[in-house]
Amino acid sequence: MSERVDVRKTYKLYVGGAFPRSESGRTYEVTSSRGAFLANAALASRKDARDAVRAARSAQPGWASATAYNRGQVLYRVAELLEGRRAQFVADVTAGEGLSAARAEAAVSAAIDRWVWYAGWADKVAQVAGNANPVAGPYFNLSSPEPTGVVGIVAPQRSSLLGLVSVLAPVIVTGNTAVVISSQQRPLPAITLGEVLATSDVPGGVVNVLTGKTAEVAPILASHMDVNALDLAGAAESDGVTWGELEALAADTVKRVRRPEADTEPTWRTDQSIGQILAFTETKTVWHPKGM
Repeated sequence: MSERVDVRKTYKLYVGGAFPRSESGRTYEVTSSRGAFLANAALASRKDARDAVRAARSAQPGWASATAYNRGQVLYRVAELLEGRRAQFVADVTAGEGLSAARAEAAVSAAIDRWVWYAGWADKVAQVAGNANPVAGPYFNLSSPEPTGVVGIVAPQRSSLLGLVSVLAPVIVTGNTAVVISSQQRPLPAITLGEVLATSDVPGGVVNVLTGKTAEVAPILASHMDVNALDLAGAAESDGVTWGELEALAADTVKRVRRPEADTEPTWRTDQSIGQILAFTETKTVWHPKGM
């Protein structure tokens, strides 16, 4: 019996709910923690990044105008699909991060649980972060958190799934849309997450996943005038770019920036909080006269 020839997978980008090839036609090899070939991934270009921002901007008003309850239900459905593809995520995390099967299983479980945790905040965050302000006069003064808009995310480099969920879920739960630059060396969980999102109820364009060189794509998002905010979680350990350089580019367009707190990434094991959600919301305050 002849030996089979490996069918080598070449993954695409996830932009606007579809899976386009990079317009440049470029790819790069993704290898395991031990150097074995895993797949080819698209090498995103400047135009790919701009297309992703355009898709995120188009999807943002509709996603933000959905009821908080509906967003929560849509995101909970994503958790169900993550659970259904648990084996693939475990395999991706095991190969990419070099973890034992047991530790990879624990990381995937934590990622799914975290997604559920943030989904549960969808219809609660306004009650916790909003308030009725005391004022002098016959008025109501009400404050409520609203989405910032389009958020560019430099995903964690080492924690390819749990770290990714830790920065993505709190961004989209309030109605923001996201353009994610996946872990450069460990992009497979992000690609698989894109496949999950494509089969979920999350509207196309709410999450867009770019693979490739962080140093090439991140400055484009940082300087893009239609990106409202940046999460630089993975910039601390990215090759060829620093969070300081990206923060300087973002300043030219007055972006909100969430910068790393240290020069190395956290473990992401316990990093979940409502503060992660509020980092990408704006407070809207309205006045309304009291009835006589």
